[in-house]
Amino acid sequence: MQTALNAPLDHEMEKASNSYLMSLLALLVGAPLPIINLIATLIFYLGNRRSTYFVRWHCTQALLSQLSVFFLNSYGFWWSVSILFTDDTISNEYIAYMITVGLFNLFEFISTLYTAIEVRKGVHVRWWIIGDLTDLICKPKA
Repeated sequence: MQTALNAPLDHEMEKASNSYLMSLLALLVGAPLPIINLIATLIFYLGNRRSTYFVRWHCTQALLSQLSVFFLNSYGFWWSVSILFTDDTISNEYIAYMITVGLFNLFEFISTLYTAIEVRKGVHVRWWIIGDLTDLICKPKA
């Protein structure tokens, strides 16, 4: 869902867009370790938490999206490690979970890329559920 905020300036649109691009870059660099994406997005969020409302809001939404993906990916990562280093075997449940996580990650990747492009244009993109959580966390300064 897209709504209009006060028209952001060019540097604000760039910073807000970069919050999403940071998570994509971290995904490419640290793909096997799910914590890398979360840490990179958290660092970018902390660096911009005193910025304008538009930038803070999108940094917060990017961080929350990475947090949701982090839990799914971590479980899949540790399940894979347990299969590699213990007597566990690949089961139908494992395959189904990994397919589901893969599809969720693909959807999140495409959504993040789309959001980064639209935010760079100044369009305020709200993600379903995560946008509402972002509203609760990120308030405009009085």
